[in-house]
Amino acid sequence: MNLETENRQDAKSPRKDLCHEDESIATVIIDAAIKVHRVLGPGLLESVYEACLSHELKKRGLKVLTQISLPVHYEDIEIESGLRIDMLVENRVIVELKAVEKVLPVHEAQLLSYLKLARKQVGFLLNFNVTLLKDGITRRIITT
Repeated sequence: MNLETENRQDAKSPRKDLCHEDESIATVIIDAAIKVHRVLGPGLLESVYEACLSHELKKRGLKVLTQISLPVHYEDIEIESGLRIDMLVENRVIVELKAVEKVLPVHEAQLLSYLKLARKQVGFLLNFNVTLLKDGITRRIITT
């Protein structure tokens, strides 16, 4: 599996290796997240941003599931490990939300692990505890 990463500044730019549907969903997610951040600003709990972003995405016609259990498949067993995806949009894109002073490498590793375990290609790590949301957007893509 080849892991491809992007710069935060490029999070909204189109990707040639993504299908049109994934790119469209990604654009709506970013636009909705920016709206939520503009209205609420930084400094709130992650759960508040999750509820508001979920609401905003549903208003825009997307199917959104939150706090999805993610089992780990190890050899021939499935382990309920307590892992939870913050948000799964259109059963295609994983969105992990943070409200932290600084996104750490472990947060990005978590997103990559979730993408691999859930067999999804596109994921976002959105940190709402920033002055401008564009500085809190990380997009990761796993290509096979």
